[in-house]
Amino acid sequence: MRGFSSALLAVGGLASMASASPSGMKGFPPGRVPMAIKSGRPMDLTSHAVTSQSCDTTNTPSTKAPLPNIFAPLSADDSAAVTKFLHEQSELNLTANANATSWDNVIVQVETLQPNKSDALPYLNGEGPKPARYARATLQFQATMEPYIREYMVGPLPVSNETTIQTLDYPYNKGAGYQRIYNADNDAYNQFLVNISASVEDILMKMFNGTFTNSPTDPLAIGPSDPLWIDDVTGAVTTWNEYTLMPTTMYSTGSLIYSGLAVRTDLTGRDPSKWSVLGWYYNGEFWDTTESFRTAFENGTFEILKVDQDGDWDATSPTGPVYEHDQTPPPTEVQPSGQRFAVDEEETYIEWMGYTFFMAFSRDTGMRLYDIKFKGERIIYELGLQEALAHYAGTGPGQSSQAFLDSYYGFGPNAFELIGGYDCPAYATYLDTSFYWRETRRTHHKSICIFEHDAGYPVARHTAVNYVYATKNIHLILRSVSTLGNYDYMFEYAFYHDGSIHVTVRASGYIAAAFWAKNSDYGFHIHDAVSGSMHDHVLNYKLDLDVHGTNNSLMKVDVVPTTEVYPWSNGQARNTMKLNRSFIESEDDSKINWSPNLSSFYAVVNRDTPNKYGEYPGFKISPATANTAHLTVIDSSDLKNSDHWATHQLYAVRQKDTEPRSVYAFNSLDTFRPVVDFGKFFDGESLDQEDLVLYFNLGMHHVPDTQDLPNTVFTTAQSSVVISPVNYFLENPVKSTIQEVEIDYDKNDTVINIKKFGSGNAICSYDMSLTEANLTSYVGGDIVVTKWPYDPANPFYSMAEGESI
Repeated sequence: MRGFSSALLAVGGLASMASASPSGMKGFPPGRVPMAIKSGRPMDLTSHAVTSQSCDTTNTPSTKAPLPNIFAPLSADDSAAVTKFLHEQSELNLTANANATSWDNVIVQVETLQPNKSDALPYLNGEGPKPARYARATLQFQATMEPYIREYMVGPLPVSNETTIQTLDYPYNKGAGYQRIYNADNDAYNQFLVNISASVEDILMKMFNGTFTNSPTDPLAIGPSDPLWIDDVTGAVTTWNEYTLMPTTMYSTGSLIYSGLAVRTDLTGRDPSKWSVLGWYYNGEFWDTTESFRTAFENGTFEILKVDQDGDWDATSPTGPVYEHDQTPPPTEVQPSGQRFAVDEEETYIEWMGYTFFMAFSRDTGMRLYDIKFKGERIIYELGLQEALAHYAGTGPGQSSQAFLDSYYGFGPNAFELIGGYDCPAYATYLDTSFYWRETRRTHHKSICIFEHDAGYPVARHTAVNYVYATKNIHLILRSVSTLGNYDYMFEYAFYHDGSIHVTVRASGYIAAAFWAKNSDYGFHIHDAVSGSMHDHVLNYKLDLDVHGTNNSLMKVDVVPTTEVYPWSNGQARNTMKLNRSFIESEDDSKINWSPNLSSFYAVVNRDTPNKYGEYPGFKISPATANTAHLTVIDSSDLKNSDHWATHQLYAVRQKDTEPRSVYAFNSLDTFRPVVDFGKFFDGESLDQEDLVLYFNLGMHHVPDTQDLPNTVFTTAQSSVVISPVNYFLENPVKSTIQEVEIDYDKNDTVINIKKFGSGNAICSYDMSLTEANLTSYVGGDIVVTKWPYDPANPFYSMAEGESI
């Protein structure tokens, strides 16, 4: 009813208008005639334009965070000081990573231990002291026959005589921040695979014209599946290893060209002499020894199947005739009057059009947002990624045993520099990110971008008998891209004028394919010897909404069909629909899937603060795309107890300082006994006016087809939810923006007034070279600062070409 005066026309008046169809309403069918109204606008401001000769694009608003960012990564000095402090603890028996072998104890990472919400909220509200700052230190103890990872907390910081170290246990419902390691001897295992390959070198040469020697020039590669298989009874550690063909071009196509030949190994214990081969698989056949495999190969009935070679088909450079007009530069967004949001880079604090929030960054999950406020009131305490799963399936053991839990590899280390003009507009504001890894502090330049974007359609509009109006749909986007092996994940948070926040993930890159033989039940045949291996992507997010405080409930609203008899229906039943409102009362009922036909929605509301109409204010969460998948596999043989967060699309639990994350980054090292088991979060507690936390899943069921070659594309491989206010405001907050036009016209269709309410377009000369980023300065690797030993006089060196983290 935007813009309508209080004097609405009576029903009879509308009926007569519909039949009359005066000239001012031509083109409207009967029953669809707009109401004839007077403008309800309180102001009649004239439009204006920026008239400088050249566009001033240098405007960059400044701001200062109201408080220090207690969620921010550790400073370079704190990282170095904590590293030094740890090495001074003789009982840890640490060795510098630069000098360590697989039998030494080392520091894996040092980063901020996020403050407990019970400590952070009083500080953020101005009602309590700043929480003491602590580091979370992850140590890997390898000087033992049973190596393990152990978590510690070090603080308070900065390091002083009061700083202590203690085991970090409270965030882990296994009972301790402790995880056994079963793959500590990678160098020895690679040599073991070299020895296996040497034992069948003649076979490999006949099948693939090459072998594996662990040399970068090898035509074949081989490696273990992820996760390892650990027998819960015997403790035996086994894995499958499939040979792949190495790319012969510059393109990273190794995940496409599998050979179909796989070997199962037992790598129990740390003595390589006791490791063994448990069998071979090829073309639907299994042999339990190398000898039986060789016998089958040599008996004359063994069929060698064709394999694919990389080439133009899997290269990403354009091919074929150029489209007509494609050589003409495409449309490009510009920012003619400079930036319209403010960033305190020191505190990673951002302000835009009523929104304010802090940003944090970690090795495990990349960027996260804290203390999100809109129009001065906190609506979200925490929003961020928890985990990403890619679970494969196939007729062969290679793909059937792949279920990647990607926080193990880390989204932070794999968030590299963005491509200006492609990943984000050239005019975007770019931020660097830093993370600690094995006694180095690594920086990725321009790995987060922030920019305003015009959606290309209005956020609101209406045509009436005497006016038309539209409001521009300008929103703020935060974006980063993390490349986990073959996949590039684009993470995005978008803030809109209506108070909604869109959370989106997109996937591109090379698929992890399968060998084509006998795999039709698990994927399409998409190239000569390539099957598009089916897999599920599931990405878990934490959403801690606080609606007018922390005492909230989870309301469910169902749109249901009904048959009703009304006082006015003359006793006749009418088939229609209505709302059913209910509440999710406890954690026993809080594992949720979106309803068929999306006929239900869920909202975190405050039942203690109804609005003046008696409705509960809140924020609802809804799918914004058709892809919001949960895991298809039930009781995964690969993930065991480590996938309990992936079985549904939405969860609600009570907030607890002892449950800060739904997963632990190293859960994949022992999926039977995860350090954080999300299933244990659900213990029947009440959700009625309590501090609630939602966990939701984005993702998709991906069945690659020929269009996934060479790369999966973002346009179809994307998933999104929208977090939006429901009865939170008494009118739509879109009315706060002046980026609107109203065109008034008379009954002769003559424009009599144009109102822009103080907004306007920049009328100036724009330097279009600003739309072209300087790509010659692109840094594809890391800027590295050594933290042990630490030389503050000479801290920087660049990552060597080809070095990985």
